[in-house]
Amino acid sequence: MVVQAGSATSRSIKEKEEHMFSERERAFLDSQTLARFATVAVNGQPDVDAVGFGFDGERFYISGYALERTRKYKNIAAGQKQISLIIDDLVSLEPLMPRAIKLHGKAEIVTLEQGYRGPGTYIVITPEVSWSWGVDAPAFQDGQFVTRKIIWQ
Repeated sequence: MVVQAGSATSRSIKEKEEHMFSERERAFLDSQTLARFATVAVNGQPDVDAVGFGFDGERFYISGYALERTRKYKNIAAGQKQISLIIDDLVSLEPLMPRAIKLHGKAEIVTLEQGYRGPGTYIVITPEVSWSWGVDAPAFQDGQFVTRKIIWQ
């Protein structure tokens, strides 16, 4: 996987990493209970929902009550597998200290005998690219917004 620190307006560093998320990013994910999950309908209409999630170190899992009746489920079942997921919080407003992990990836629907919420139907997300800010280091450094980008391989 390729890791880049920076953005178009800040420094850019590329390095190889053995782990997909850093220890701090994993701890951040473990501390959060809510994410925003975006899918797109066949007609192109985007849809976003607040969802609970689980993460096993490689993939994210979304479940829910009556999952099969939700737009997110129907969008994915219709073949719209490209998704976006963001897990975020705001440590402070003054000074501004946002933290987040955002990812783009592919989703599939699976039935699991044992998932993070027990047996049932899950939407399973395989990340393709992710960005984080404010987790490993402050989001704003030297007047620039700094992100950490991972291209998952």
